[in-house]
Amino acid sequence: MAELPDLTVFASTLNHKFKGKKLEKLDVVVAKKINVSSAELKSKLEGQKLEKVARVGKTLQFHFGKSDILGLHLMLRGELREIQKDDEAPKHSILIFHFTGKNTFAVIDTLKQATPTLNPAENKVPDALEISEGDFLTLLSKRSKKIKEVLMDQKAIRGIGNSYADEILWAARISPFSIAKSIPENVAKQLLATITEVLSEAIRDIKKENKDELRGELRDFMKIHGSKIERSPTGKLIKSETIGGRTAYFTSEQKLY
Repeated sequence: MAELPDLTVFASTLNHKFKGKKLEKLDVVVAKKINVSSAELKSKLEGQKLEKVARVGKTLQFHFGKSDILGLHLMLRGELREIQKDDEAPKHSILIFHFTGKNTFAVIDTLKQATPTLNPAENKVPDALEISEGDFLTLLSKRSKKIKEVLMDQKAIRGIGNSYADEILWAARISPFSIAKSIPENVAKQLLATITEVLSEAIRDIKKENKDELRGELRDFMKIHGSKIERSPTGKLIKSETIGGRTAYFTSEQKLY
């Protein structure tokens, strides 16, 4: 699943390639996840200029000239793929965007779960890269769940998924089994700083690798999250257990609170 760093880079690439261009045609191939009819989606967006693409939590938002916004959640297997001028539409397409100058990209998903939403409601849950220290400390102080579950709760803090929760907690040396409200304030402050550091570093790594291409999610630089990684960069054996229905990777270096 694409997470905050992937989506941030996707938004940057889409802005570079498509911002300011007019959407001449929108092909709706799979409509079952859209919150409006295919006809309404097309009538709202076709002919409009794309003003910008932004990442909002774990979604992308396409802002068009008449103040219409198309939200897009890629879900588990959704991808974005640029289509060259004479190429056929890729298999498993959900939506295909045709912009001026024969600039085209598709949303594809083998599971057909990618979810487009026309004019999504505003979400006031704080973003992982924007939450204030005070709000973060308050959030943790009220939660009796494991810290990994809290970090992944999109109704508490937006943008962090399974893999980056593991990377963040390892970098902060906090056990994923720690109870959120039991984490000392000074440690919680450092955890927030680590969230910013880990996510920002991942954004830089993905930008460097992807250059100016729309590619799938990148996990090559993960330090502990992955079934094929046996030891952490410090040489500790990586363990795995299930937390909240998801596999958590961690080491003995991480302190339990």
